[in-house]
Amino acid sequence: MSGPGISQEGSTTMWHYRNPVDIHAGRGALAQLPALLQGRRALVITFPEAVALGLDARLRSLLGDQLAAVETGVQPNPDVSWLAPMYERLWRDHADVDCIIAVGGGSVIDCAKAMLAPTPSGTFAELLALLAGATAPDAGRPRSLIAIPTTAGTGSEVTPWATLWDQARGRKHSLHQPWSWPEAAIVDADLMLSLPRGSTLASGLDALSHALESLWNVHRNPVSASLAVSAARDIITTLPLLLARLDDVALRERMAVAALQAGLAFSNTKTALAHSLSYDLTLEHGVVHGIACSFSLPRVMALAMGADDALDALLLRIFDADSTDAAIDRLTRFLEGLGVSTDPGSYGLDEAEWPQRVDQALQGPRGRNFITTGATR
Repeated sequence: MSGPGISQEGSTTMWHYRNPVDIHAGRGALAQLPALLQGRRALVITFPEAVALGLDARLRSLLGDQLAAVETGVQPNPDVSWLAPMYERLWRDHADVDCIIAVGGGSVIDCAKAMLAPTPSGTFAELLALLAGATAPDAGRPRSLIAIPTTAGTGSEVTPWATLWDQARGRKHSLHQPWSWPEAAIVDADLMLSLPRGSTLASGLDALSHALESLWNVHRNPVSASLAVSAARDIITTLPLLLARLDDVALRERMAVAALQAGLAFSNTKTALAHSLSYDLTLEHGVVHGIACSFSLPRVMALAMGADDALDALLLRIFDADSTDAAIDRLTRFLEGLGVSTDPGSYGLDEAEWPQRVDQALQGPRGRNFITTGATR
């Protein structure tokens, strides 16, 4: 069988792959940042711990007069409660800045994307209205974004998407605009050496989820599939080793490349059912995103297998398996071997409500990308 939008070997199905992000990678790549600015003044958005880690001082020294300000007030899961005042302050105080540099994990890069475009009145509420489909006069040229991940997992440095949360209203907003693609990404594994075990685990599993979600996806194409298979195989091999040797820069670099490949894969497909399932878990139970979107992967893979012969072959290759059951078992053992339960009950969910959760998730924007949208439990 062949899913919609999927090109098989020998097929005449049309497909398209595009990613406009200029990628600079390798140890020491951060040194290229001043040249990438091309004389522009920049605003740095980073995480609070950047000061204690010395990253703040390093960026100030590297950028010199090109640096307008450093913003360190980013919290996990960017929420409108603090995004709104930050947006309005940064556009009021630094309206002349041409470029934003995001240095951090997915929350930092997503936050930076929300700061890129001006609104006619300079309010964040107006930006949210625009994302919901409202129209408004052109408010001016958006800023450029240079994304520098300090985790191996988010993929946000090579995608146009950002997830913005509204915890008070139990909602999330998806930012996806032509201007939200980063102009460039710098992937430097030296910046990831200080990442603690919990964040290394969650970000690594986020990357694995991106790779697999881009495969059981109606938008899969040969380029995204090749990137995803390579990423998933490397993550499965490398992540357990890295968790045992967090200071091994060679392993950090392997994970950084694998996460980048996963990002490049899902930059053209978007995510699917596992991510659709994850959002309510994060909102309702506070489950960290990388865990929320990965613990269900064996269950989602069980739904996907059998829908597409080519997909089955790709998944069996990732897990060096000769059957569906063997592949699912290896993925389950991989997660549980890292201390990640695959039981919904571990995350505050009753097993009896899982089928309803799946049905609801399949109706969401990401769930509709799942290759077998008529899936049952």
